Amino acid sequence: MSEEQPKNRLHGVTLKVILEDLVERYGWEELGARIPIRCFTFDPSVQSSLKFLRRTEWARAKVERLYLHGRKQA
Repeated sequence: MSEEQPKNRLHGVTLKVILEDLVERYGWEELGARIPIRCFTFDPSVQSSLKFLRRTEWARAKVERLYLHGRKQA
């Protein structure tokens, strides 16, 4: 399986894992400041955010970029 996507750094990482890591690292308030979308700034929850991110490609791309950026520095 890793041969199919050898350069995809997100291969095998679920959106839920990404979101939970970002919330743990930044908290909802900072996450909402970095990516200003309503599901992060108004009554945030993992469940509602996952629902939005799964339907909204541009928002998911921003979340994935922030996650990867944080992984580079760690």
